[in-house]
Amino acid sequence: MIMSKYRLPILTIFTFLLIGCNQTAVSTPTPITQPTTEIAAVTEPTASRTATTKPTVTDTAVPSTNTPLPQPATATTPPTATAATLTSTAPPPTATEPVPTAAEPSATAVATTDATSTPNSPPPPAPPASPGGVLAPSDNNYPGNDDKGGWESRINVPAGFSVSYYGRVQGQPTSIDFSPADGQLYIAVQEGIIYKMDGAGGVSTYVGGYNTPTGIAFRPGTGQLYVSSRVSNENVGGEAQVSIVNSGQIVGGLPCCYAFLHAANGIAFGPDGFGYVGVGARADHGEILDGPNKGLQDELTPLEASILRFNPDTGEVSVYARGFRNPYDIAWDSSGTLWATDNGPDFDPPEPLFRVVPGAIHGYPYYDCDVCFTPPPDVTVVPPLAFFAPSSSPTGVAVYNGNQFPGYSNAIFVTLWSSFTGAQKVMHIGAGGSSAPANFATGFAAPIDVITGPDGSLYVADWATGIIFKISYTG
Repeated sequence: MIMSKYRLPILTIFTFLLIGCNQTAVSTPTPITQPTTEIAAVTEPTASRTATTKPTVTDTAVPSTNTPLPQPATATTPPTATAATLTSTAPPPTATEPVPTAAEPSATAVATTDATSTPNSPPPPAPPASPGGVLAPSDNNYPGNDDKGGWESRINVPAGFSVSYYGRVQGQPTSIDFSPADGQLYIAVQEGIIYKMDGAGGVSTYVGGYNTPTGIAFRPGTGQLYVSSRVSNENVGGEAQVSIVNSGQIVGGLPCCYAFLHAANGIAFGPDGFGYVGVGARADHGEILDGPNKGLQDELTPLEASILRFNPDTGEVSVYARGFRNPYDIAWDSSGTLWATDNGPDFDPPEPLFRVVPGAIHGYPYYDCDVCFTPPPDVTVVPPLAFFAPSSSPTGVAVYNGNQFPGYSNAIFVTLWSSFTGAQKVMHIGAGGSSAPANFATGFAAPIDVITGPDGSLYVADWATGIIFKISYTG
């Protein structure tokens, strides 16, 4: 729905359409340090251009479940688009499987997390939130969606930076990425369309027909656009997928859709040439949602609550890391570290940012829970690196890889999407988690994604207004 003005109370109507979010503000703790884990170099897979519609699960250490994994839907004609061409070819994947690690939290962790927890004594939850969610104050001064000057003057950024109104699409954006083929910005919207924007006011439809596309990413060196979306929307037995525009499904049978919200989310391509996608849990805090033990046990389906790695040529998929309730977005830094935002459970703990450790469990369902499940004896839980305010719903994450912002190389930027206090902003964290989260840009309606553009500017998509903002360094 397109409206000329937005108030934050209006956003409460939409707050649970995409993300199960919490409802209480709290101060932000100092980030902790986690170990860096390398992926062992192993045999390069043979590339194949034949996509598979059902994932080949190569990780077998996930607990079994009393609910069968949803089967891939019958193949249908994929959405088609006229894609820009690129003469270079994608680098082939250079690794197959991460080496599982039971990584211990660092001994230098701050007091908010027990750095010496044993497998049978998981780290305590982050500092508890105050009772009762707090909506951000009503704002009667939102500019109209097409009021460029009004929005440019409303967004606050640090000295030396400027904000410009880059463009606007109809619908609610969920994910953005620049094409290496034509240099244009591509925007997925919740309504099932992917637009492209030329930066000079031109917006056109690239492709449509998707069911709630949540993540898009171009494969490096190509014009191939990978899209995460839903196949079916059932609360317990739904299914999500990753597909390629003009080619169809590459990974199918992914778990979906707790409270009709959690699904396959952000996509990123790693330095190894593989694709990575975050997949949400089928429950709030690990409880089974169906069967004779409904609500009592923490059994998980093989691919849920995880970050998955897939071969972009064959669709072969494996679990890269576990323990994420709803990892909305992921991003790599130049050192080969993967970062992930996560939406915490509904009892209102602070929202986490993770430095992902390959093969490890990052908490869910053993950490940040009102009634925690006991982890298996061989499990060590990796705690978050930093926290954001409860109810803030961290969504997009980007690692700055441009050369325009002085002193920001590898800095982490996170959008806080919800309409509760402590959100509607872009947060900044020092490279490698070297500083606590701090405000970078404020005044948005509902920012949902952020990326570094080819010109070195930051681009921020606002879900509530459909506006794309450009943040540049001016000195």
